[in-house]
Amino acid sequence: MSGKNRVLVLCTGNSARSQMAEGLINTQLSDTWEAHSAGTKPAEQVHPLAVQAMAELGIDISHHVTKDLRPFFGEPFDMVITVCDNARKSCPAWLGGGTVEHMGFPDPSLAEGSPEERLQAFRDVRDALQERLLNRLREGA
Repeated sequence: MSGKNRVLVLCTGNSARSQMAEGLINTQLSDTWEAHSAGTKPAEQVHPLAVQAMAELGIDISHHVTKDLRPFFGEPFDMVITVCDNARKSCPAWLGGGTVEHMGFPDPSLAEGSPEERLQAFRDVRDALQERLLNRLREGA
């Protein structure tokens, strides 16, 4: 064991919100937390605008891949956080340990408009994750 608290961030597609959360936690809270992310119905790839929004903070998630939550069943986690309502509904099926909490964030991949407006939706969610989720983890499990 690393001695760090472990957190699993769940979403539906594991392509945007949970991937950005994983990158933020593993970069900004790496001294105390180890983050993993997964989806209830993983998308084919991490959303390119999520990669771009994170790169603006100097965080590279371009190597991340989407993951199904099932391989994480039975793994020890101090906390499991759902970041979308669909994953929250699926969470009663969570078979691992740890406190389960829900923090809803809008799905930026549903944003419409110009390329800049769509990117701004990813920035907004990234910034909300950075504020709300990281502050919650700083409080501890």
